[in-house]
Amino acid sequence: MEKYGQDERQNEEEQERGVFPLGAGRNGENFYCLSVIGQIEGHYAPDGGAKSTKYDHVIPLLVALEESPQVDGVLILINTMGGDVEAGLAMAEVIASMEKPTASIVLGGGHSIGVPLAVSAGRSFIVPSATMTVHPVRTSGVTLGVPQAFDYLEKMQSRIVRFIVSHSSVKEDYFRALLRRTDVLVNDIGSILTGREAVDCGLIDEVGGIREALAYLRSKTKPF
Repeated sequence: MEKYGQDERQNEEEQERGVFPLGAGRNGENFYCLSVIGQIEGHYAPDGGAKSTKYDHVIPLLVALEESPQVDGVLILINTMGGDVEAGLAMAEVIASMEKPTASIVLGGGHSIGVPLAVSAGRSFIVPSATMTVHPVRTSGVTLGVPQAFDYLEKMQSRIVRFIVSHSSVKEDYFRALLRRTDVLVNDIGSILTGREAVDCGLIDEVGGIREALAYLRSKTKPF
């Protein structure tokens, strides 16, 4: 009874974090659904009770899913405004290094650091109504007006660009041009891409939703 209670509490905690086992599929496969929603939370919790995805919860979970013999693949649903750069990039690196089949779907929005998360999966999808915002790295708080501070931001930007280019088909020169556009965003520089535009430029692999993503995962699952 005690173990049953612990399992029940664990299931409730996972559901609060947007993590669901999908159960046995058509061919007996088992996929896990992970939601990346709201703000990507880093070392500090967001203010105002905003919904967030905690990287310190997601990373250990991904490792557990990779090691679990009961899990055949991971479906990642993305609807995020962005957030902590290093936390989002860390999550993306873990997803990209997984051997288990992974598929991501951008629903609603995959903005800012949500872009590396979207392209980190083995196959990325985006629904036609979704959008993705790409812009240069920004920082909050006090920034010293010295060369070292700007060098740090440039190095951080280069890390993100290299990751995105190496895990998608977008050309680096074209992507950097998207980052520098000044005629799209009102209070910032950068670009907003619709679902079709994200696919046409090579950032996302395919326009599609749940059906297409699950079909991809099934195609990568070892037959019984």
